[in-house]
Order: sequence, then structure tokens, then C-alpha cells
Amino acid sequence: MPDANDADSLTVGQVSARLGVTVRALHHWDEIGLARPSLRTAAGYRLYTAGDLERLHRVVVYRELGLGLDRIQTVLGGSTADVPGALRAQRKQVAARIDRLQQLSAGLDRMIDAHERGVLLSIEQQAAIFGPQWNPEWFTQARKRYGRTTQWLQYAEGSASRGPEEWQGVADSIAAFDRALVDAMDAGVTPGSPEANQLVERHREVFASFFPLTRQMQVCLGRKYEADPGFAAHYDGIGAGLATWFRQIIDAGARAHGIDPDTVTWQ
Repeated sequence: MPDANDADSLTVGQVSARLGVTVRALHHWDEIGLARPSLRTAAGYRLYTAGDLERLHRVVVYRELGLGLDRIQTVLGGSTADVPGALRAQRKQVAARIDRLQQLSAGLDRMIDAHERGVLLSIEQQAAIFGPQWNPEWFTQARKRYGRTTQWLQYAEGSASRGPEEWQGVADSIAAFDRALVDAMDAGVTPGSPEANQLVERHREVFASFFPLTRQMQVCLGRKYEADPGFAAHYDGIGAGLATWFRQIIDAGARAHGIDPDTVTWQ
């Protein structure tokens, strides 16, 4: 048996440097009986022999393969016939983690694309879902204008998980709301009435497909629907005067909740 004067024995620091593990780890492995040094100096310092180092090498390899210390203890304490089974079980776990990481990577790719493109649809898919009047450049323009806002981030995160069917559902909800809007105006529904206020709430629900819409934000949008030529053309194309009427019912709905439409800001 080697003794404390053996020239081949190594100190904890030397083993740490050779194997690339911390001294603290070596002390812990000693304490739990996983890899104990065979020797001690007269002062009580640990010394590792060549046999100890061989065991430590196996501990390091198994740890890098993902085995927990308890599992490594079992493998090292069993017969060599137990090792392939343990490694196969670990390989199965690693394969599952790889699959999960690949899914996460694909999800990150979609999230990046959604932040940069706005919608993960081809030009043809956009035209089929949003109609012939749709301009694919609108998403690019919106990103340039709003890309640093919280609302764009919320929109992009929702967009990343949507495919053509989900976007078709969003488009259908918007189209149904537009029909209900013009029908109400044509029926003489007045701003501030229960029927008009229900439409205001429905608008917030439909718009939530893009990002949560506060009442203050809704008032700002109502102003934009009336003043912006593109939005005004859309609503007035559905029904003459609809853009202004829509803004009016939004304002009335805000007042019913104690909000002054003339002083609101985007918040």
C-alpha cells in the first residue's frame, strides 16, 4: 500500500488542476464517500493515489454525461455489467432533453421572426386571410413606428404562436365586429346607449388578439380611426360616416367610466 511519502501521490490542489474540478467538489465527494483519497499526511491533508485518480476520472466523465452523484455512486459501486444499462438510461434522458431544446430553439426562431416581421405568414396567405385590400408592408411600417413599445412586444409574442388558422379566426372576428358596427349605426344606435357601450366592450375584446387594450388606449385609437386617412377609408368604406360614429361611441363609453376623452394619453 502506498503511504504519505509516495512520490506518485497528489494533493487536492494538484488533482483539482489536473481534472479541472474545484477543490470544494473534491472535498464534497470525499465527504459523501464518492471518491475518497487513500492517504493523509501527518497534518491530515488529503493525498490521492493513481488508483484514486482513476476513480475520479470516471466520476468526472459520468458527471459530464449528466449522471447525478447518487447515480454515479451506484454505477461505481456495482459490477461493470451495470454500466451499459445506466448509460443507456442516461442516453434516453439526454435524447429527451435534446428534443426539448430543439423545440425551444424552434420557438425562439419563431419569436425572433415575429418580432422582425410582425406576422409569420407568406404574402399569399396574408392576401387570402386579410383580403385583397391588405398591404403586407403595413406590418413593416408598424414595426418601424412601434417596434420599441411594450404593445409591439405583446403583439409579436402572440403572433409567434399563430398559424394561418389562428389568423383566419382573428380576421373573422374583426370582420364580424365591423358588420355589427355598421348594422348598429344604420339602426340608429346612439353613443352612450347600452347597445353602443356593448360594442365598445366587444371592440376591446376583439382587439385583445393583438395586445391588451386599455380604455385610454381605445380612445386614442378612436381618434386615429377617424383622423387617419387609411383607417377612415376602411370604416367609411363599410358605411358612410362610420369612422366618426365609431369614435363617438368610444368617447361616450370612456365617459361612462369616468374618463375624459379630451385629455387621455396612450397608457
